[in-house]
Amino acid sequence: MAVILVTGGTGYIGSHTCVALIQAGDEVIILDNLYNSSPKVIDRIETITGKRPKFYDADILDKEALKTVFDENRIDAVIHFAGYKAVGESVEKPLVYYENNIAGSINLYEAMKEHNVKRIVFSSSACVYGAPKSVPIREDFDTHTTNPYGATKLMNEQILEDIWTADHDWSVLLLRYFNPIGAHSSGLLGEVPNGIPNNLVPYIARVANGQLEYLRVWGDDYPTPDGTGVRDYIHVVDLAEGHISAVRYAMDHKGVEKINLGTGNGYSVLEVLHAYEKACGKNLAYRIMPRRAGDIAECYADTAKAEQMLGWKAKYGIDDMCSSSWNFTLKNPDGIQ
Repeated sequence: MAVILVTGGTGYIGSHTCVALIQAGDEVIILDNLYNSSPKVIDRIETITGKRPKFYDADILDKEALKTVFDENRIDAVIHFAGYKAVGESVEKPLVYYENNIAGSINLYEAMKEHNVKRIVFSSSACVYGAPKSVPIREDFDTHTTNPYGATKLMNEQILEDIWTADHDWSVLLLRYFNPIGAHSSGLLGEVPNGIPNNLVPYIARVANGQLEYLRVWGDDYPTPDGTGVRDYIHVVDLAEGHISAVRYAMDHKGVEKINLGTGNGYSVLEVLHAYEKACGKNLAYRIMPRRAGDIAECYADTAKAEQMLGWKAKYGIDDMCSSSWNFTLKNPDGIQ
């Protein structure tokens, strides 16, 4: 059993990861300021697992709060999810994103260093690849970003690499996620976006439950099988299991590793829509809109490194992802209250 600090542990991916950690026998400590989540998530994690994680309502910008967390607990490793995550908002409010996602993370890394906690799994993103030269995308591809959110992910990767360069006792795993969707099979945990969803599946879910009239499909003239954009969608439960494998690896190895977490398969917008129609049992309206600036035709992962290094492979297909999302939507039409 390991003691794992999970920053942002009441968020979408964080909460599913906390469940997976507890079910794997680890002790979980959550630090979250509840900016983009609900305290009820803690209750739901306890309902699913039978164990209540220790919770600190705190912000990574608060150095004293971080010191308290590390002083009061013998932490073996950190999984770092905490951060703002909306691409559009990051373009409008770059300083807010740089302060929270960079300055806050530096506070966390300093607290780890001071308390001799040198194992970290960082929540990065496939957005660090920008517009890739080809697919599937390998970890050794060039990185560049097109927005402040992506820049904060790439900067955090660089900071953590530099920390390891200065001290080879560190174990750093940089997990580059593709497109997490779906929900826990219990229907108790899932994605609850603020306002109008930016991501495809929560948007489809709102069309399915009648909150939105139709889905906007941004472009149908891409060089893909049906003309719509293709992305690598991964079930959030698979993603959570990937973090368990990453923490186990970090416990036994030192160094820095960049690892894609995806399925290795691409699904088009219309394929996802039709899978959701199958899940909810009705036809869903959509309208074709002009392409959005900056969107690319295809983006999916080469997942060989995760399989070889972590012994991890995604299990769930698009039907599972959509049916679990619909189950969560039915049970939580107004989110997690």
